[in-house]
Amino acid sequence: MPASSDARPDPTPAPPATSTSTAPPAPPPATGSESATGSETVPLTDTGTSPETATDARPYRGGDPYADYRGGEFPFTALVDLAGRRLGGGVIAANDEFFAERENLLLPGPAVFDPRAFGHKGKVMDGWETRRRRGADADRPFPADGDHDWALIRLGAPGVVHGVIVDTAHFRGNYPQRVSVEAAAVPGTPSARDLLSDAVRWEPLVPPAPVRGHTANGFAVDAERRFTHLRLCQYPDGGIARLRVHGTVVPDPEWLGLLGTFDLASVVHGGAVEGASDRFYSPPTNIIQPDLARQMDDGWETRRRRARGGHDWVRFRLAGHGEIRALEIDTAYLKGNAAGWAAVYGCDATAADPADAASWYEILPRTALRPDSPHRFRLAAPATATHLRLDVFPDGGIARLRAHGALTATGQARLVERYAALTE
Repeated sequence: MPASSDARPDPTPAPPATSTSTAPPAPPPATGSESATGSETVPLTDTGTSPETATDARPYRGGDPYADYRGGEFPFTALVDLAGRRLGGGVIAANDEFFAERENLLLPGPAVFDPRAFGHKGKVMDGWETRRRRGADADRPFPADGDHDWALIRLGAPGVVHGVIVDTAHFRGNYPQRVSVEAAAVPGTPSARDLLSDAVRWEPLVPPAPVRGHTANGFAVDAERRFTHLRLCQYPDGGIARLRVHGTVVPDPEWLGLLGTFDLASVVHGGAVEGASDRFYSPPTNIIQPDLARQMDDGWETRRRRARGGHDWVRFRLAGHGEIRALEIDTAYLKGNAAGWAAVYGCDATAADPADAASWYEILPRTALRPDSPHRFRLAAPATATHLRLDVFPDGGIARLRAHGALTATGQARLVERYAALTE
């Protein structure tokens, strides 16, 4: 891999909490694969009237609503959000959404707070919020132990979940006391009734755990199985702003076999970013998203390089051992800051070590790029690889990279083997 003279090293995040984030407060977390950085600690409100208030955030008193937000850095946020709307994720159903709609859970970007927004049901919140649960009668006004609300989530890209963020941004005194997350693997496109039937086996990813208000509550997950759906529960009621489900995509090998030729680098087919020289403006995972870029920050853009002799790069792991027949490099919306030139290299990890610079071979020689334009390259002969490296000279931005081809017999066999191991 080439050296990068001013490459920004990836930050080393703090280990995730097993129940809830205990990191210092931070500004809103990035919506892609970048995690938030810390900011000044703000004391919590504790009136001493009940144990729950120790986890409350202060009531909003004006100014920046994120000034006292309690964020954190979690290693798993470098992985793709399997539930992202752009990948096809959706909230299928919820038992209650009286105050705020369930669909808000998967919206891209941090939750928005408008202190003046009220509707006929009360405060308008950017999240999923249920009504207050009550007990059986006046002698038992509180809900029973175990009472909870739930939402069913379809993962846009089924795969192995490595971490979950349950974000309670702006829910300062109306967040749930505890949350839990369960997962299931159900083929096809099941309905809410199908998912709620006794035939579905739900596996706990996050057992009922306490959460804090106005906080990015992070949970590391250790479950080496492929899942398609989640059930998010909040005890006994309350509001959750966002749900992020970070993990690795595990595509269905039968479907890829039917497709024949597909984008071997795409995140929905199992492609992933393994490293990059610079992540200053936007994460490199953006360039293997399945859709087209929508604006300038929807691609990968590096800082301006001042030291001569270096260049920026991104390394990808492909969906599997495959033959690449054509490449696309798109610089959409990058007009004054697109990369000037690009080159693409391949490596076959079944025969060589990607860590050895000599293992990489040229697929696309250094080629001039035009701003805000698609570029298509037909390869003279298929290039066999498990990894790609995109080099840009000297710096700048790329919106999308596509590597069109097909899995080899070896690649298909290994994917079938992995799929079976994660679904049996």
